[in-house]
Amino acid sequence: MSQLSRRVSLVTFVTVLSACAAQAQQSTPRATNANPDALVLQDFQQRVGKYVELHKQAAKKSPPMKQTNDSAKIKAAQQVLADTIQSARQGAQPGDIFTPEVRKKFKQLLYPELKGPDGRETKSVIKEDAPTAVPLKVNTHYPEAQPLSTVPPNLLERLPRLPAQVEYRIAGKALLLRDVDANLIVDFIPNAIQ
Repeated sequence: MSQLSRRVSLVTFVTVLSACAAQAQQSTPRATNANPDALVLQDFQQRVGKYVELHKQAAKKSPPMKQTNDSAKIKAAQQVLADTIQSARQGAQPGDIFTPEVRKKFKQLLYPELKGPDGRETKSVIKEDAPTAVPLKVNTHYPEAQPLSTVPPNLLERLPRLPAQVEYRIAGKALLLRDVDANLIVDFIPNAIQ
């Protein structure tokens, strides 16, 4: 092979290699420039969405919750729904929905309302209303003997909105995610209220 042929072959090889590298770069997903906080909140919403889908599937397998004044019927329907959800989430752990990143972000979101100019008043409202004897355990019933605290509106405004199946509640210093119909503690953030 002549030296000219080798040079032409080398140039051809480099050209083909460059074209392949350019094509590979175009087909490889680029790193996202998304806001990291937005990604954490999006992850939270997706985790809540998966739980709500599980709730809906469990509700299909349970007797329908009919409007009635008979507390025994309400309790029985609630129990069947709760049993179905608990069975589907047997391995549920703290942090399944409130991941460490989500916990950190929620504490950042709540901080201005708890430490700012109105922080003392907000904490006072929480202290009056929030029960302290709620065992913090995922996938268990919220104790019926304990009141359901209201979360102050200024805190709710700072937190992501939730589907109707779940709600935020406060117990002691913990922020809970509670299944409304099944009366289950879905997940919690210990020491969220400081």
